[in-house]
Amino acid sequence: MPELSDIVNATIRVEIEEFLDRPDEIERNVELFANASTAMQHIAAALIEGDNEEVDRLTSQALEAGVGALEIMDDGLIAGMGIVGIKFREGFVFVPEVLVCARAMNAGMAYIDPILATSGAEPIGTVIMGTVKGDLHDIGKNLCIMMLRGGGLAVVDLGVDTSSEEFIEAVREHDAHVIGMSALLTTTMPNMGKTVEAFKDVGLRDSVRFMVGGAPVTPEFAEDVGADGYGQDALACVELAKQLAAEVC
Repeated sequence: MPELSDIVNATIRVEIEEFLDRPDEIERNVELFANASTAMQHIAAALIEGDNEEVDRLTSQALEAGVGALEIMDDGLIAGMGIVGIKFREGFVFVPEVLVCARAMNAGMAYIDPILATSGAEPIGTVIMGTVKGDLHDIGKNLCIMMLRGGGLAVVDLGVDTSSEEFIEAVREHDAHVIGMSALLTTTMPNMGKTVEAFKDVGLRDSVRFMVGGAPVTPEFAEDVGADGYGQDALACVELAKQLAAEVC
């Protein structure tokens, strides 16, 4: 079992020690970064610090050194943004800081996206994402979308205040099989269940998988409304989406 001391980059060690509290997340991130190369740890640390110029430089340098685009994306960019997502969820950072880190991730993805596009790799699946009806909050959803696209999934973003009918129309239009619903307000959370019921009414429930998330959402609530999974943060969202896509695609 890797230890925190096995991680070379001091910034990453401090981030895990100071900001991660859940044992499963500590174990997951320690293992991830301990197994990542020093160069990937440096990219992740620069992203967490919101240093887009450094992420740009380190990504370019890694590609020139022959590091694969997928390794840079997974072990550097997505891994770093995963830490940011946890800090945002726990209230250690807020929207402005997340946007700065997102800009840093985009600086790296500017190199990665063209490489992946020319590789001919097909998306793992298509995910429909939306904040549910009555809710106008989207920063958490947008963070998940960035991570999902980085993780090899195609994403259709329906934005905020999304009705059941809009989710259904998007699934039909894009032949999608995974739906991600977000809510920040407890008053809008019931609309997740209403959307699941709407899919039953039109005969589409068996052909799709629902994942839900947001600050007030819990695994128990996800089960109560009939969702197929709960993502507690952006990194968990990616893992869950891949799992659900594999079930139905």
